[in-house]
Amino acid sequence: MDVWARVTGHEEGAVGALRGLLADLLRARVVDAVLVPRPAPGGSGVVPALVSRPEDVADAEPLAPVMPVQGARLVSALTAGGAPYRLGAVLRSCEIRASIELAKLKQADLAGVTLIGVDCLGTYEVPDYAVLVAGGADPVAHALAGAPQGTVSPLPGAELRPACAICEGFVPSGCQVTVALIGVEGGALVMASEELVEELGYERVAAPQHREETLASLQAARRAERRRALEEWRSRARDVPSLLAEFGRCIRCHNCMVACPICYCKECLFRTATFDHAPAEYWQALQRRGALRLPADTLLFHLTRLNHMATSCVSCGACSSACPSHLPVSTLFAAVGEEVQALFGYVPGRSLEWELPLATFREDELSQVTR
Repeated sequence: MDVWARVTGHEEGAVGALRGLLADLLRARVVDAVLVPRPAPGGSGVVPALVSRPEDVADAEPLAPVMPVQGARLVSALTAGGAPYRLGAVLRSCEIRASIELAKLKQADLAGVTLIGVDCLGTYEVPDYAVLVAGGADPVAHALAGAPQGTVSPLPGAELRPACAICEGFVPSGCQVTVALIGVEGGALVMASEELVEELGYERVAAPQHREETLASLQAARRAERRRALEEWRSRARDVPSLLAEFGRCIRCHNCMVACPICYCKECLFRTATFDHAPAEYWQALQRRGALRLPADTLLFHLTRLNHMATSCVSCGACSSACPSHLPVSTLFAAVGEEVQALFGYVPGRSLEWELPLATFREDELSQVTR
């Protein structure tokens, strides 16, 4: 049974409590190593780091509102095929959902992993975060100041990543430890199994009094913003010509594919010679069309990825963040993914027990579209 507890014996505040929790997990040998953001060289950003000594989490930045790498990709790299250690991973909700999807796709092994989910207060793009920190701003303090009231907003003059602005799933689920910030007074509370709370010696407390209503209010606002944003996108991208217009700046660099946590194929069609056309083929296409946009096959690239991933997309926005041309890749995937997932009644990353739609055949599914 999961219970609420307060981290004791460490410095005050949410950041101090979370650092203390990670150190305690290592000291108690609940985990052998922890994946957690730490300051990057130069001090203007953070990078994910794997640490095994309790003292090395003293400068960790587990609440830094920036996602330089989608954490599920790292969980996959650290566990796929089985890991010889017990891993603790501090992740946002979208990173947990992606990790669960990867486990179902046999690209991660969560058997020895303690997922430590943190209420997500939104993230900035990596360059924007660096500018804010270099200018003396404290994005963490600003985010935490509004968390008890459910006010999740960027610093004045700054913007959260578009995917965060329309995210309804900011509360982690499917994890062994939840660090609650939203609707919580006095820092952070932890929800974990009764056995783990007793092993760490933490003080059990009552459930946060106003958390559920605070979460419901914020989720309603996010749901409305998501509906508005996706409907506005669908009104613009109605057919192939309009999609071509939206993605006309694509340079087919494949950054979105590399950044995506779910795009894992070892033998990818777009990394073969299939699209390395011979000069004669370009000439033939030019003769037919009169003009030829280069690089070619850009829209085919996005639609092929979408076809592969629509059921498992967790709307983390990593693809758009990685795009040098600032294309709305994440919006396309969110809009289509939402409809496809609803068709199958599937929520990606909700549970390891939910079967993947495209890996499971049911005779009665999709009956409404068959003849």
